[in-house]
Amino acid sequence: MDRASPLSCPLVFPTYNIFHGTILSPRRVLGLEGSGPLDSWYCSIGNLNLVTNLGWYFLTRLKSNRTVRLDTGKDIPISDVSIPKHGRTVYLKEYGTIKVFRTVSKNGDAEYWATNNLSMSVKEREELAKQGWSIEVYHRGIKQCCGVERSHVRKARSIVSHILLSVRAFLRLEAYRIETGTSWYDAKSAIIRYAIRSYLSSPFCHLGSTA
Repeated sequence: MDRASPLSCPLVFPTYNIFHGTILSPRRVLGLEGSGPLDSWYCSIGNLNLVTNLGWYFLTRLKSNRTVRLDTGKDIPISDVSIPKHGRTVYLKEYGTIKVFRTVSKNGDAEYWATNNLSMSVKEREELAKQGWSIEVYHRGIKQCCGVERSHVRKARSIVSHILLSVRAFLRLEAYRIETGTSWYDAKSAIIRYAIRSYLSSPFCHLGSTA
């Protein structure tokens, strides 16, 4: 399968499906190639076909009730398919042949991974899954520590400005973490505590009595 070329860094899709094509198309125009984890938010047939038509590989997670077809027979939930450790190929309706893997966590929860790279090995899947987890950690950090989702405005320019400032704040936290070993959460708490102490020692805004 030579229609896609791997890239060492993962594809990162920071918005929902409606923006998916808008984000990916400029990458293709610039001649960029890609291969990497695709969050389950983006595993619709339209998105999978888009990534494939751009000449890229994807690795995504499927819900346990997502239906696939074996060599013969009808569509069945992927949770009912016997999947060996090295994976197996199945047919995904309206897409085509994919390779699927099944992993089980320590608490017994099963996850189903799918890729259009039919030659992907278990080791390659594990490496890309680690990259995907790093993206999840980043998303959680920028939401919890930098409030990227807390933009109470409606104008597009204001929303974009808020996102960019959130990213800038996150980069400061990450640089400080690398330099000092302080986690994002501890650094944020230290900033808040310092601000409160500074204000209490010298208040500059006084509220009038409501009595």
